[in-house]
Amino acid sequence: MTRSQMLKLPEVLTELGMSRAAFYRMRARGNGPRLIKLPNGQLRCRRTDLDAWLASMEETAA
Repeated sequence: MTRSQMLKLPEVLTELGMSRAAFYRMRARGNGPRLIKLPNGQLRCRRTDLDAWLASMEETAA
């Protein structure tokens, strides 16, 4: 079984082209990709979750 790539929050922000503040505002409104909080408090996003979220945004925009 292969493990999904885990992206750090700065990598997600770079890919989305948005600031940390804008990302957190979007998350506060209940939108955004699924995140995983590690025991040390850092956030990670699975590549598959980010890709699925991006695909869902594409479908709703059409």
